[in-house]
Amino acid sequence: MKQSIATTIVTVLAVNAFLLSPQVIAKQGARIGHATFTPAADVKWADVPGFPGVQMAVIGGNPAKGVHHSMLKFAGGFAAPLHHHSSDHYGTVVAGTLVLVVDGKENRLPPGSSFAFTGRMPHQTRCEAGADCVLAIDARGKWDVVPEGAKK
Repeated sequence: MKQSIATTIVTVLAVNAFLLSPQVIAKQGARIGHATFTPAADVKWADVPGFPGVQMAVIGGNPAKGVHHSMLKFAGGFAAPLHHHSSDHYGTVVAGTLVLVVDGKENRLPPGSSFAFTGRMPHQTRCEAGADCVLAIDARGKWDVVPEGAKK
């Protein structure tokens, strides 16, 4: 009896060790994962109400409710006055030259550049004249634009 219990325990442990091996977990992860692809021609841009010259394409999540991935497009020559966003966000410049002004210092960001704004950091945003600026955005919460000096 004791030997069959011990054999059963050893067998269960061996099976669990196999099922929890990195190779098996990786194979299981591959089976339960998914991939999404959107060619540039199929990206659905929408005008951002109240912000002429700005469009947004939502890639995942919901910018009105929380965490999301999106793309922003600013028309060449677009400029936004000093503002902040309530949620931390991280961006990559895909096209155009973006100019971000923080603490009075201009930061010119050509395609391939990245930036991060955390803690409601005030900044000005401008897209240099010419090509539209396209940004890939990873926002950690609801998207908003809060003018600096606005009532809290």
